[in-house]
Amino acid sequence: METRGMLSLEQLRELVVEGAIETVIVGFTDHYGRFGGKRFDAEMFVEQTWLEGTHACDYLVTTDIEMEPLPGYEFASWELGYGDVHLVPDISTLRVASWLDRTAMVICDVIDDKTHSLVPIAPRSILHRQIEALAGNGYESRAASELEYYLFETGYRQAWEAGYRQMVPVGWYLEDYQLMQGARTEGFTAAARRHLKNSGVPVEGSKGEWGLGQHELNIRYAGTLTMADRHVVYKQCLRELADSMGLSLTFMAKFDSGQAGSSCHLHLSLWRDGGNAFDGEERIGPVSGSEVFRHFLGGWLAHVPEVMPFYAPTVNSYKRYIDNSWAPTRLAWSYDNRTGGFRVVGRGSSLRIECRIPGADCNPYLALAASLASGLDGIINRIEPPPIFAGDIYAARNLPRVPATLAEATKNFESSEFARRVFGDDVVEHYSHFFHTEQEAYNRAVTDWERRRYFERI
Repeated sequence: METRGMLSLEQLRELVVEGAIETVIVGFTDHYGRFGGKRFDAEMFVEQTWLEGTHACDYLVTTDIEMEPLPGYEFASWELGYGDVHLVPDISTLRVASWLDRTAMVICDVIDDKTHSLVPIAPRSILHRQIEALAGNGYESRAASELEYYLFETGYRQAWEAGYRQMVPVGWYLEDYQLMQGARTEGFTAAARRHLKNSGVPVEGSKGEWGLGQHELNIRYAGTLTMADRHVVYKQCLRELADSMGLSLTFMAKFDSGQAGSSCHLHLSLWRDGGNAFDGEERIGPVSGSEVFRHFLGGWLAHVPEVMPFYAPTVNSYKRYIDNSWAPTRLAWSYDNRTGGFRVVGRGSSLRIECRIPGADCNPYLALAASLASGLDGIINRIEPPPIFAGDIYAARNLPRVPATLAEATKNFESSEFARRVFGDDVVEHYSHFFHTEQEAYNRAVTDWERRRYFERI
């Protein structure tokens, strides 16, 4: 079935002639999953850019969130002159950007100008490689990501100038599933659902969440690369839509220590010959599944400590992992139990694994690549999952915990033989340096917490 809002090149050409599309955004994602790129005149795009692509400075896959060109990378540096990478549009991602005026957008792969191959450290390249590895073993994967966010009446500029203090949430009591409070924000949420649907991101529904002004908007599952693309379009759409309405929203994993964290639960299943490869007759606790399901689960769970920075990439990510907070703190699996890191749901053709570890701040290309690599390793090496856990996993003190800090997670990732084998030394070295610089930036910062605690009384 044709997805509303997606465009062929020929359809785009017709819209350009009609004047319905005047601008095409040509974008790619950095380490954080943020879009960077350029805006092209639509006539220029359909005549030339779609085929030839464009170029961007290679520092964009080494910079931090402040756009600071950081030293220590092998890929790009002042010494190497900060040259170009080639941005090649993936025309299968061409879509209307419904929330913008007469605008389309396309997602690019990042290509090495010298080798004409994917830049291996680019996030979308990393996911490409894991999807190819899966296909080489006879599988395809389907995924969904459930994003949560906080919405505020305070606009972005006002929030910036106030140092993000005294933000006014759109809700004033906890509204989890409650329709009354949710109705008050339908002006924004209905527009978000409509624009996503009209921009090639099919929507399931939305609901109020557990924090003040917290919401969840779910989009339909798809092939894993398509899902990651939808995820980054979703975030761009909602941020820009909020900005246009004088509002703001955040996908921080933990915006406020007194409020629930925002998650990105990942749902995954493998498919072969048109059927769900997780479906089977083997009994694993209350689950009826296949050997493929069992070993994929075993590998996914076993490798979490080694690839944790791909699920939780910022210092803030780790402040979400608090007992009894709806965020997982221990590595265990169960059936339809929200206290664990892995929640198995569905039956038969709908059987899937939900990983509740990633926060809303994750880069979906990296998080999904880590998930596929871990699960495939479980299949290949027949890794058994631990016994299913029943009950309150928060209270199970004997279970291993998720890594507690970005520093700990980065150390595990950097020293992991598994990560180096599946991602390559270049990827591990590049991202280890990236995560180290993120941690070091935090270590140098003086926070409001320190000033409140020590200014007068130390």
